Amino acid sequence: MADLIAAGAARGAKLVVLPEYSSYFVDPMDASLAENAERLDGEFVEALTRSAGAHEVLVIAGFVEGTDDGRRVRNTLVAVDASGVRAVYRKQHLYDAFGQTESTWIEAGDLDAPQVVELDGFTIGMLTCYDLRFPEVARTLVDAGADVIVVPSEWVRGPLKEHHWQTLLAARAIENTAYVLAADHPTPIGVGHSAVLDPQGVTLAAVGTAEGIAIAELDRAAIARTREVNPAVRLRRYRVTPR
Repeated sequence: MADLIAAGAARGAKLVVLPEYSSYFVDPMDASLAENAERLDGEFVEALTRSAGAHEVLVIAGFVEGTDDGRRVRNTLVAVDASGVRAVYRKQHLYDAFGQTESTWIEAGDLDAPQVVELDGFTIGMLTCYDLRFPEVARTLVDAGADVIVVPSEWVRGPLKEHHWQTLLAARAIENTAYVLAADHPTPIGVGHSAVLDPQGVTLAAVGTAEGIAIAELDRAAIARTREVNPAVRLRRYRVTPR
């Protein structure tokens, strides 16, 4: 993890996005998740903060957060820089699909107002993996001002799963006229294919199925141009209301 942050920073990155479950993962899920869970002030977040500070970047990564429950844990994203934790997001939609039941081991996050992070004129919002299949999550972030949507993931492999991943990333970018930055684990853990997509859903940079780094320069003017031509967010006639 520290090596990836250093490598990204060395290539000019100001924002480094790492996958969901960057601290620990096991497939199939079991009680070891709770055994390896940490608090927000634990060793994993502290190490992440040190690396972010050392390289003067904002880092977003997923980790297993402990709860008072002692059995179920939280699937949590943190955004950290040299100052510490800037924002926290706890996965809202658990992966009870495709034969898996994440909710057995994970406690769903509350439907709180989203926390966004400002960086160099961009507003960054976070969602996690399976949340990508629910367009309301990304739209809620955009309603909070986000023009960059970050998607740390552990996208489980399976028939058509790579196709779903790439299609949904493009859809979230296009419908929200926002950049999408997606980080997945390489195979055989995830499907790989981490990528940066522009507000029209065009892939600017991508990684294949092996470990690697995708770097792209984001352009505020590109967001403005896209939203001028395609003002879909402004023209919509529905709002997102939690169930």
